[in-house]
Amino acid sequence: MANIVNTPAKGRAQPARSEVTRGGFCFTPRVDIVETDTELTLYAEVPGVRPEDVDLRYENGELLLHGRVQPRSGQRSMLLQEYEEGDFYRAFTIHETIDSGGISAECKNGVLAVHLPKAEAARPRRISVRGA
Repeated sequence: MANIVNTPAKGRAQPARSEVTRGGFCFTPRVDIVETDTELTLYAEVPGVRPEDVDLRYENGELLLHGRVQPRSGQRSMLLQEYEEGDFYRAFTIHETIDSGGISAECKNGVLAVHLPKAEAARPRRISVRGA
């Protein structure tokens, strides 16, 4: 099983988080990670983020996700507002069994799907056994 580390173990120091230089809120998107024999797929909720406003980077064994939400246009009189505007940020430590050159992503309907293919050497393989 490939490892993606996000939350430190109890009793360890919390890793430093990038500082936000833009005004407003910065939210941590909710994430599901699914593993198959060939890849890990990360699904992140990023409502209000357009595909062109996603900054996804792989640097030094870390996958950095930053989604920018564009401000709502126009001055409307809000009757009720429960949805807060803000950007999304999350970072993941990626295990070396992931083929970083094959990482791909798509963003549709407020869900970012990131495909993290496993390196060929890390994929399980079936070994045939012959009779004597």
